[in-house]
Amino acid sequence: MFNQQDSVPPVKGNLSFENTEIAFKHASNADLNRAYWLFKAINNNFLVKVGPGITNFAMGIGLPIKGIIKATIFKQFCGGETIAECDATIKNLYKGGVGTILDYSVEGEEDEKVFDDTRDEIIRTIERATGDPAIPITVFKVTGVGRFGLLEKLDAGAKLTEAEELEWQKVQARVQAICNKAYQAGIPVMIDAEETWIQLTIDRLAMSMMRRYNRDRAIIFNTYQIYRHDKLASLKVDFDIARTEGFYLGVKLVRGAYMEKERKRAAEMGYPSPIQPDKASADRDYNDSLRFCVEHVDRIALVAGTHNEDSCRLLADLLNQLRIPHNHPHVYFSQLLGMSDNLSFNLANAGYNVVKYVPYGPVKAVMPYLFRRANENTAIAGQMSRELSLIIKEKKRRKI
Repeated sequence: MFNQQDSVPPVKGNLSFENTEIAFKHASNADLNRAYWLFKAINNNFLVKVGPGITNFAMGIGLPIKGIIKATIFKQFCGGETIAECDATIKNLYKGGVGTILDYSVEGEEDEKVFDDTRDEIIRTIERATGDPAIPITVFKVTGVGRFGLLEKLDAGAKLTEAEELEWQKVQARVQAICNKAYQAGIPVMIDAEETWIQLTIDRLAMSMMRRYNRDRAIIFNTYQIYRHDKLASLKVDFDIARTEGFYLGVKLVRGAYMEKERKRAAEMGYPSPIQPDKASADRDYNDSLRFCVEHVDRIALVAGTHNEDSCRLLADLLNQLRIPHNHPHVYFSQLLGMSDNLSFNLANAGYNVVKYVPYGPVKAVMPYLFRRANENTAIAGQMSRELSLIIKEKKRRKI
Protein backbone atom coordinates (compact mmCIF):
# COMPACT_ATOMS: atom_id res chain seq x y z
CA MET A 1 0.00 0.00 0.00
CA PHE A 2 1.04 3.59 -0.58
CA ASN A 3 3.57 4.92 1.93
CA GLN A 4 3.62 8.69 2.42
CA GLN A 5 7.25 8.64 3.55
CA ASP A 6 8.38 7.07 0.30
CA SER A 7 6.58 9.62 -1.85
CA VAL A 8 7.72 12.65 -3.76
CA PRO A 9 6.06 15.81 -2.42
CA PRO A 10 4.12 18.10 -4.76
CA VAL A 11 6.37 20.15 -7.02
CA LYS A 12 5.86 23.89 -6.92
CA GLY A 13 5.75 25.97 -10.09
CA ASN A 14 3.50 26.37 -13.10
CA LEU A 15 2.71 23.40 -15.32
CA SER A 16 2.87 24.49 -18.96
CA PHE A 17 1.37 22.54 -21.85
CA GLU A 18 2.96 24.97 -24.31
CA ASN A 19 6.55 23.80 -23.87
CA THR A 20 7.18 22.10 -27.20
CA GLU A 21 10.85 21.45 -26.44
CA ILE A 22 9.81 19.05 -23.67
CA ALA A 23 6.78 17.78 -25.59
CA PHE A 24 8.79 16.71 -28.65
CA LYS A 25 12.19 16.00 -27.12
CA HIS A 26 11.69 12.31 -27.94
CA ALA A 27 10.88 13.06 -31.61
CA SER A 28 13.54 13.35 -34.32
CA ASN A 29 13.27 15.96 -37.08
CA ALA A 30 12.03 13.20 -39.39
CA ASP A 31 9.38 12.22 -36.83
CA LEU A 32 8.17 15.83 -36.61
CA ASN A 33 7.98 16.23 -40.38
CA ARG A 34 6.06 12.95 -40.75
CA ALA A 35 3.60 14.01 -38.04
CA TYR A 36 3.16 17.41 -39.69
CA TRP A 37 2.15 15.99 -43.07
CA LEU A 38 0.08 13.20 -41.50
CA PHE A 39 -2.00 15.54 -39.34
CA LYS A 40 -2.51 17.85 -42.30
CA ALA A 41 -3.88 14.88 -44.24
CA ILE A 42 -6.09 13.72 -41.36
CA ASN A 43 -7.42 17.25 -41.07
CA ASN A 44 -8.77 16.82 -44.60
CA ASN A 45 -12.17 15.20 -44.03
CA PHE A 46 -12.34 13.96 -47.63
CA LEU A 47 -9.17 11.90 -47.23
CA VAL A 48 -10.41 10.42 -43.96
CA LYS A 49 -13.74 9.44 -45.54
CA VAL A 50 -12.37 7.83 -48.71
CA GLY A 51 -9.14 6.51 -47.18
CA PRO A 52 -10.54 3.35 -45.55
CA GLY A 53 -12.29 2.22 -48.71
CA ILE A 54 -9.28 2.86 -50.93
CA THR A 55 -6.89 1.21 -48.48
CA ASN A 56 -9.04 -1.88 -47.94
CA PHE A 57 -9.50 -2.26 -51.69
CA ALA A 58 -5.78 -1.91 -52.37
CA MET A 59 -4.84 -4.43 -49.67
CA GLY A 60 -7.61 -6.76 -50.84
CA ILE A 61 -6.24 -6.99 -54.38
CA GLY A 62 -2.67 -7.30 -53.14
CA LEU A 63 -1.23 -3.88 -53.96
CA PRO A 64 2.03 -3.36 -52.01
CA ILE A 65 0.84 -0.52 -49.79
CA LYS A 66 1.54 -2.16 -46.43
CA GLY A 67 5.00 -0.57 -46.37
CA ILE A 68 3.52 2.90 -47.00
CA ILE A 69 0.94 2.45 -44.23
CA LYS A 70 3.53 1.11 -41.80
CA ALA A 71 5.87 4.04 -42.46
CA THR A 72 3.18 6.71 -42.02
CA ILE A 73 -0.08 6.39 -40.06
CA PHE A 74 0.92 3.07 -38.44
CA LYS A 75 4.27 4.47 -37.28
CA GLN A 76 2.56 7.54 -35.80
CA PHE A 77 -0.12 5.73 -33.80
CA CYS A 78 1.20 2.17 -33.28
CA GLY A 79 4.26 0.63 -31.67
CA GLY A 80 4.73 -2.23 -34.12
CA GLU A 81 3.22 -5.50 -35.29
CA THR A 82 4.53 -7.51 -32.34
CA ILE A 83 5.48 -6.88 -28.71
CA ALA A 84 9.16 -7.10 -29.67
CA GLU A 85 8.68 -4.45 -32.37
CA CYS A 86 7.29 -2.11 -29.68
CA ASP A 87 10.56 -2.14 -27.72
CA ALA A 88 11.99 0.97 -29.41
CA THR A 89 8.78 2.93 -28.71
CA ILE A 90 8.69 1.73 -25.09
CA LYS A 91 12.29 2.87 -24.52
CA ASN A 92 11.77 6.18 -26.33
CA LEU A 93 8.72 7.05 -24.25
CA TYR A 94 10.41 6.05 -21.01
CA LYS A 95 13.35 8.37 -21.69
CA GLY A 96 10.81 11.17 -21.31
CA GLY A 97 9.35 9.67 -18.15
CA VAL A 98 6.26 8.27 -19.91
CA GLY A 99 5.18 4.66 -19.43
CA THR A 100 3.61 2.31 -21.96
CA ILE A 101 0.31 0.43 -22.03
CA LEU A 102 0.69 -2.33 -24.62
CA ASP A 103 -2.67 -2.48 -26.41
CA TYR A 104 -3.20 -5.49 -28.68
CA SER A 105 -5.58 -3.82 -31.12
CA VAL A 106 -6.97 -6.71 -33.16
CA GLU A 107 -10.76 -6.36 -33.13
CA GLY A 108 -13.97 -7.54 -34.78
CA GLU A 109 -13.17 -11.25 -34.66
CA GLU A 110 -15.71 -14.04 -34.10
CA ASP A 111 -13.69 -17.26 -33.95
CA GLU A 112 -13.07 -19.23 -30.75
CA LYS A 113 -9.47 -19.96 -31.68
CA VAL A 114 -8.83 -16.26 -32.27
CA PHE A 115 -10.32 -15.53 -28.83
CA ASP A 116 -7.94 -18.07 -27.26
CA ASP A 117 -5.01 -16.60 -29.20
CA THR A 118 -5.96 -13.09 -28.06
CA ARG A 119 -6.14 -14.25 -24.43
CA ASP A 120 -2.64 -15.68 -24.80
CA GLU A 121 -1.36 -12.47 -26.39
CA ILE A 122 -2.79 -10.33 -23.55
CA ILE A 123 -1.08 -12.64 -21.07
CA ARG A 124 2.17 -12.11 -22.98
CA THR A 125 1.79 -8.33 -22.54
CA ILE A 126 1.52 -8.92 -18.79
CA GLU A 127 4.62 -11.11 -18.88
CA ARG A 128 6.46 -8.41 -20.86
CA ALA A 129 5.43 -5.79 -18.30
CA THR A 130 6.55 -7.86 -15.32
CA GLY A 131 9.62 -6.30 -13.73
CA ASP A 132 9.73 -3.43 -16.25
CA PRO A 133 8.78 -0.02 -14.79
CA ALA A 134 8.40 1.28 -18.36
CA ILE A 135 5.17 -0.77 -18.67
CA PRO A 136 3.23 -0.10 -15.45
CA ILE A 137 -0.28 -1.02 -16.69
CA THR A 138 -1.86 -3.44 -19.21
CA VAL A 139 -5.26 -3.56 -20.93
CA PHE A 140 -7.74 -5.72 -22.84
CA LYS A 141 -11.22 -5.67 -24.34
CA VAL A 142 -13.79 -8.30 -23.45
CA THR A 143 -14.82 -8.43 -27.13
CA GLY A 144 -11.23 -9.47 -27.84
CA VAL A 145 -11.90 -12.73 -25.98
CA GLY A 146 -15.64 -13.19 -26.56
CA ARG A 147 -18.27 -12.81 -29.26
CA PHE A 148 -20.10 -9.47 -29.42
CA GLY A 149 -23.45 -11.11 -30.18
CA LEU A 150 -23.18 -13.30 -27.08
CA LEU A 151 -22.51 -10.28 -24.86
CA GLU A 152 -25.42 -8.47 -26.52
CA LYS A 153 -27.76 -11.35 -25.73
CA LEU A 154 -26.58 -11.43 -22.11
CA ASP A 155 -27.12 -7.68 -21.74
CA ALA A 156 -30.65 -8.01 -23.10
CA GLY A 157 -31.43 -10.68 -20.49
CA ALA A 158 -32.25 -13.25 -23.16
CA LYS A 159 -32.06 -16.96 -22.34
CA LEU A 160 -28.92 -18.61 -23.66
CA THR A 161 -28.94 -21.92 -25.50
CA GLU A 162 -26.90 -24.79 -24.08
CA ALA A 163 -24.14 -24.05 -26.61
CA GLU A 164 -24.16 -20.37 -25.69
CA GLU A 165 -23.93 -21.20 -21.98
CA LEU A 166 -20.77 -23.18 -22.74
CA GLU A 167 -19.48 -20.33 -24.90
CA TRP A 168 -20.10 -17.84 -22.06
CA GLN A 169 -18.23 -20.07 -19.62
CA LYS A 170 -15.24 -19.97 -21.98
CA VAL A 171 -15.38 -16.17 -22.17
CA GLN A 172 -15.42 -15.90 -18.36
CA ALA A 173 -12.53 -18.38 -18.14
CA ARG A 174 -10.44 -16.27 -20.55
CA VAL A 175 -11.11 -13.10 -18.56
CA GLN A 176 -10.30 -14.99 -15.37
CA ALA A 177 -7.01 -16.26 -16.82
CA ILE A 178 -5.93 -12.73 -17.78
CA CYS A 179 -6.90 -11.23 -14.43
CA ASN A 180 -5.28 -14.05 -12.47
CA LYS A 181 -2.04 -13.58 -14.43
CA ALA A 182 -2.15 -9.83 -13.69
CA TYR A 183 -2.71 -10.55 -9.99
CA GLN A 184 0.15 -13.06 -9.81
CA ALA A 185 2.50 -10.64 -11.60
CA GLY A 186 1.34 -7.60 -9.63
CA ILE A 187 0.64 -5.74 -12.89
CA PRO A 188 -2.63 -3.75 -13.08
CA VAL A 189 -4.91 -4.58 -16.02
CA MET A 190 -7.67 -2.33 -17.35
CA ILE A 191 -10.86 -3.67 -18.93
CA ASP A 192 -11.86 -1.27 -21.70
CA ALA A 193 -15.41 0.04 -22.05
CA GLU A 194 -17.49 -0.77 -25.13
CA GLU A 195 -20.99 -0.10 -26.51
CA THR A 196 -23.84 0.43 -24.01
CA TRP A 197 -25.77 -2.61 -25.23
CA ILE A 198 -22.98 -4.95 -24.07
CA GLN A 199 -21.53 -2.80 -21.25
CA LEU A 200 -23.66 -4.10 -18.37
CA THR A 201 -22.23 -7.59 -18.85
CA ILE A 202 -18.70 -6.15 -19.00
CA ASP A 203 -19.34 -4.11 -15.84
CA ARG A 204 -20.52 -7.18 -13.95
CA LEU A 205 -17.49 -9.15 -15.09
CA ALA A 206 -15.15 -6.33 -14.04
CA MET A 207 -16.72 -5.98 -10.60
CA SER A 208 -16.51 -9.75 -10.02
CA MET A 209 -12.81 -9.66 -10.92
CA MET A 210 -12.24 -6.70 -8.57
CA ARG A 211 -13.96 -8.54 -5.74
CA ARG A 212 -11.55 -11.40 -6.23
CA TYR A 213 -8.27 -9.63 -6.99
CA ASN A 214 -8.44 -6.10 -5.53
CA ARG A 215 -8.43 -7.00 -1.85
CA ASP A 216 -4.86 -5.89 -1.15
CA ARG A 217 -4.28 -3.43 -3.99
CA ALA A 218 -5.88 -2.22 -7.22
CA ILE A 219 -5.10 -4.78 -9.93
CA ILE A 220 -8.31 -4.82 -12.00
CA PHE A 221 -9.68 -1.56 -13.44
CA ASN A 222 -13.05 -0.97 -15.09
CA THR A 223 -13.61 1.86 -17.59
CA TYR A 224 -16.26 4.56 -17.17
CA GLN A 225 -17.32 6.42 -20.33
CA ILE A 226 -18.44 9.77 -18.98
CA TYR A 227 -20.12 10.87 -22.21
CA ARG A 228 -22.87 8.63 -20.84
CA HIS A 229 -25.15 10.64 -18.57
CA ASP A 230 -25.43 7.79 -16.03
CA LYS A 231 -21.77 6.95 -15.42
CA LEU A 232 -20.88 9.43 -12.68
CA ALA A 233 -23.73 7.97 -10.65
CA SER A 234 -22.64 4.38 -11.37
CA LEU A 235 -19.05 5.27 -10.40
CA LYS A 236 -20.33 6.39 -6.99
CA VAL A 237 -22.48 3.27 -6.59
CA ASP A 238 -19.52 1.02 -7.45
CA PHE A 239 -17.35 2.85 -4.93
CA ASP A 240 -19.93 2.29 -2.20
CA ILE A 241 -19.97 -1.42 -3.07
CA ALA A 242 -16.16 -1.61 -3.03
CA ARG A 243 -15.92 0.23 0.28
CA THR A 244 -18.64 -1.92 1.89
CA GLU A 245 -17.17 -5.20 0.63
CA GLY A 246 -13.57 -4.24 1.33
CA PHE A 247 -11.82 -4.06 -2.03
CA TYR A 248 -10.10 -1.30 -4.01
CA LEU A 249 -11.97 0.23 -6.94
CA GLY A 250 -9.87 0.48 -10.10
CA VAL A 251 -11.19 3.29 -12.30
CA LYS A 252 -10.24 4.32 -15.80
CA LEU A 253 -12.05 7.54 -16.72
CA VAL A 254 -12.62 8.44 -20.37
CA ARG A 255 -15.13 10.62 -22.13
CA GLY A 256 -15.89 7.81 -24.59
CA ALA A 257 -15.41 6.38 -28.05
CA TYR A 258 -18.82 5.36 -29.48
CA MET A 259 -20.92 8.54 -29.32
CA GLU A 260 -22.15 8.74 -32.91
CA LYS A 261 -22.90 5.01 -33.02
CA GLU A 262 -24.79 5.22 -29.71
CA ARG A 263 -26.98 8.14 -30.81
CA LYS A 264 -27.74 6.53 -34.16
CA ARG A 265 -28.80 3.22 -32.59
CA ALA A 266 -30.97 4.94 -29.98
CA ALA A 267 -32.76 6.93 -32.70
CA GLU A 268 -33.25 3.88 -34.92
CA MET A 269 -34.55 1.67 -32.10
CA GLY A 270 -36.62 4.36 -30.35
CA TYR A 271 -35.08 4.44 -26.90
CA PRO A 272 -33.61 7.46 -25.03
CA SER A 273 -30.02 8.23 -25.97
CA PRO A 274 -27.54 7.26 -23.23
CA ILE A 275 -25.28 10.14 -24.32
CA GLN A 276 -24.97 13.44 -22.49
CA PRO A 277 -27.09 16.26 -24.01
CA ASP A 278 -24.03 18.36 -24.85
CA LYS A 279 -20.26 18.55 -24.48
CA ALA A 280 -20.50 20.88 -21.47
CA SER A 281 -22.42 18.20 -19.57
CA ALA A 282 -19.82 15.56 -20.40
CA ASP A 283 -17.00 17.91 -19.36
CA ARG A 284 -18.77 18.72 -16.08
CA ASP A 285 -19.33 15.06 -15.19
CA TYR A 286 -15.79 14.11 -16.21
CA ASN A 287 -14.30 16.76 -13.96
CA ASP A 288 -16.68 15.88 -11.11
CA SER A 289 -15.57 12.25 -11.53
CA LEU A 290 -11.94 13.32 -11.22
CA ARG A 291 -12.73 15.20 -8.02
CA PHE A 292 -14.61 12.21 -6.59
CA CYS A 293 -11.75 9.80 -7.33
CA VAL A 294 -9.06 12.10 -5.91
CA GLU A 295 -11.12 12.73 -2.75
CA HIS A 296 -11.14 8.93 -2.22
CA VAL A 297 -7.63 8.23 -3.48
CA ASP A 298 -6.93 5.93 -0.53
CA ARG A 299 -9.50 3.42 -1.89
CA ILE A 300 -9.76 4.37 -5.58
CA ALA A 301 -6.95 3.92 -8.11
CA LEU A 302 -7.45 6.24 -11.08
CA VAL A 303 -6.24 6.28 -14.67
CA ALA A 304 -7.44 9.54 -16.26
CA GLY A 305 -7.60 8.86 -19.99
CA THR A 306 -8.02 12.29 -21.57
CA HIS A 307 -6.66 14.61 -24.25
CA ASN A 308 -8.53 17.53 -22.71
CA GLU A 309 -6.08 20.13 -21.39
CA ASP A 310 -8.55 21.58 -18.88
CA SER A 311 -9.19 18.17 -17.31
CA CYS A 312 -5.46 17.41 -17.14
CA ARG A 313 -4.80 20.73 -15.46
CA LEU A 314 -7.68 20.19 -13.05
CA LEU A 315 -6.34 16.80 -11.96
CA ALA A 316 -2.82 18.20 -11.56
CA ASP A 317 -4.17 21.09 -9.51
CA LEU A 318 -6.29 18.77 -7.34
CA LEU A 319 -3.23 16.75 -6.38
CA ASN A 320 -1.41 19.93 -5.43
CA GLN A 321 -4.32 21.38 -3.48
CA LEU A 322 -4.80 18.18 -1.48
CA ARG A 323 -1.03 17.77 -1.08
CA ILE A 324 -1.13 14.39 -2.79
CA PRO A 325 2.27 13.49 -4.27
CA HIS A 326 2.52 13.77 -8.05
CA ASN A 327 3.75 10.17 -8.22
CA HIS A 328 1.03 8.71 -6.01
CA PRO A 329 0.62 5.12 -7.28
CA HIS A 330 -3.18 5.54 -7.42
CA VAL A 331 -3.14 8.37 -9.97
CA TYR A 332 -2.11 8.14 -13.64
CA PHE A 333 -2.67 10.39 -16.62
CA SER A 334 -3.07 8.60 -19.96
CA GLN A 335 -3.06 9.59 -23.64
CA LEU A 336 -2.76 7.79 -26.97
CA LEU A 337 0.55 7.27 -28.73
CA GLY A 338 1.09 9.88 -31.42
CA MET A 339 -1.24 12.47 -29.90
CA SER A 340 -1.12 15.18 -27.22
CA ASP A 341 2.58 14.86 -26.51
CA ASN A 342 2.40 18.37 -25.05
CA LEU A 343 0.25 16.91 -22.26
CA SER A 344 2.05 13.60 -21.72
CA PHE A 345 5.64 14.79 -21.62
CA ASN A 346 5.06 18.06 -19.76
CA LEU A 347 3.07 16.20 -17.09
CA ALA A 348 5.82 13.59 -16.82
CA ASN A 349 8.44 16.34 -16.61
CA ALA A 350 6.52 17.78 -13.62
CA GLY A 351 6.72 14.41 -11.84
CA TYR A 352 3.23 13.05 -12.52
CA ASN A 353 2.59 9.41 -13.48
CA VAL A 354 1.86 9.29 -17.22
CA VAL A 355 1.25 6.40 -19.60
CA LYS A 356 0.62 6.20 -23.33
CA TYR A 357 -1.58 3.61 -25.02
CA VAL A 358 0.72 1.87 -27.52
CA PRO A 359 -1.46 -0.14 -29.92
CA TYR A 360 0.17 -3.00 -31.82
CA GLY A 361 -0.75 -5.92 -34.05
CA PRO A 362 -0.60 -6.96 -37.72
CA VAL A 363 -1.06 -3.93 -39.99
CA LYS A 364 -4.16 -5.29 -41.73
CA ALA A 365 -5.80 -6.29 -38.42
CA VAL A 366 -5.09 -2.91 -36.80
CA MET A 367 -6.48 -0.85 -39.70
CA PRO A 368 -9.98 -0.53 -38.13
CA TYR A 369 -8.34 0.99 -35.04
CA LEU A 370 -6.29 3.43 -37.15
CA PHE A 371 -9.27 4.61 -39.21
CA ARG A 372 -11.32 5.07 -36.05
CA ARG A 373 -8.53 7.24 -34.61
CA ALA A 374 -8.53 9.37 -37.77
CA ASN A 375 -12.32 9.73 -37.73
CA GLU A 376 -12.36 10.61 -34.05
CA ASN A 377 -9.67 13.22 -34.58
CA THR A 378 -11.61 15.03 -37.30
CA ALA A 379 -14.72 14.90 -35.12
CA ILE A 380 -12.99 16.73 -32.26
CA ALA A 381 -13.24 20.43 -33.02
CA GLY A 382 -9.83 22.05 -32.85
CA GLN A 383 -7.90 18.85 -32.00
CA MET A 384 -6.05 18.65 -35.28
CA SER A 385 -5.36 22.36 -35.48
CA ARG A 386 -4.00 22.18 -31.93
CA GLU A 387 -1.70 19.27 -32.81
CA LEU A 388 -0.54 21.04 -35.97
CA SER A 389 0.09 24.36 -34.23
CA LEU A 390 2.32 22.68 -31.63
CA ILE A 391 4.26 20.77 -34.30
CA ILE A 392 4.71 23.97 -36.33
CA LYS A 393 5.89 25.80 -33.21
CA GLU A 394 8.52 23.12 -32.54
CA LYS A 395 9.61 23.00 -36.18
CA LYS A 396 10.19 26.76 -36.02
CA ARG A 397 12.11 26.39 -32.75
CA ARG A 398 14.35 23.76 -34.39
CA LYS A 399 14.51 25.77 -37.62
CA ILE A 400 13.47 22.78 -39.75
